[in-house]
Amino acid sequence: MEYQQLKKGLPCQLNDSLTIRLIRQNDFDDIVEMLGTPNVSKYLFFAPAPVEVYEAFFNPIIKNTQQAIEAEEWPENPTFIIRNNDERYMGMIGISQVMMLKGNFEVGHQLAEHAWGQGIGTLGCQFATQLAFEQLKAHKICADCYAGNIGSARVLEKSGYELEGRQQDYYKIDDHFDDRLLFGLTASQYKAHR
Repeated sequence: MEYQQLKKGLPCQLNDSLTIRLIRQNDFDDIVEMLGTPNVSKYLFFAPAPVEVYEAFFNPIIKNTQQAIEAEEWPENPTFIIRNNDERYMGMIGISQVMMLKGNFEVGHQLAEHAWGQGIGTLGCQFATQLAFEQLKAHKICADCYAGNIGSARVLEKSGYELEGRQQDYYKIDDHFDDRLLFGLTASQYKAHR
């Protein structure tokens, strides 16, 4: 992977048909559209939401990313956009620093519904995991998902994450609750897995 190219805000090939690059302002409308899709937002506690909520969340990330690109550094919380070779939006993946725990990160991904079932989530998660350990010097990476979101759980398992816990009835979905699955991967586990 061409990390220096990514730091400059340029796209890199994730595979033969997909590119990945740091988030830009012109990605915002695609993100909002994805988060407004019922099958996507079904397993997101923060969606759907008014566009102002997304602006308040994503605009600081986009601004910090632009500043980091100009300095050729990694943003505070790298957020990557995945597109196919025709520039069609496929999804996003983010790496967030855990506040006050140096070396601890969280990863999360959302895919557009048309991108499901193609291995894109796994490719993106593996990319983010490698970047966090090899570029950001992570010690531990965590992720979580709804227990009912079998696809996301499989992405994490295929990317080397281990199920570390389960919080019962964590998420309210309409008239019932779903559990929260907690996954994790340490640097030593990552090295052994590689």
